[in-house]
Amino acid sequence: MAIKSRGATLTIFAMLLALMAISNFGKPFSDHPGVGFVFLGTRLSGLPNMIVARIFRITLAVYVYGIMAMRKFALPIGIFYAAYVIINMPLFILKYDGTAVMQEHSWAYLVPYPFVAIGVSSGAAILLYRRKADLK
Repeated sequence: MAIKSRGATLTIFAMLLALMAISNFGKPFSDHPGVGFVFLGTRLSGLPNMIVARIFRITLAVYVYGIMAMRKFALPIGIFYAAYVIINMPLFILKYDGTAVMQEHSWAYLVPYPFVAIGVSSGAAILLYRRKADLK
């Protein structure tokens, strides 16, 4: 049985998700008060930040491996992660709208970020779903 290529787009999405996993690695170690993992709209700090960031870092690393190896387990992880991103972003905006947290970032960051985050997370899940027959 020939192994199907995952294609350039899925490879790029996997690399972007790998970068996200790497960025989650540093969040618990930052001294900057504006850095912390955002979980269900709340920016975490301290021990919760360390635990949740680690869980998501590991989940994303497993997901990236699953995409790169075209494994079946990548699809449910991708669906979960895409749903999480879609829920997390509006919760964050609703919670911190008009606060100093939102003012920490420029509009040049705040406007495109949701499109990139949702596009990559949902795009990867959609592509995996379309290619589910090729997953092993």
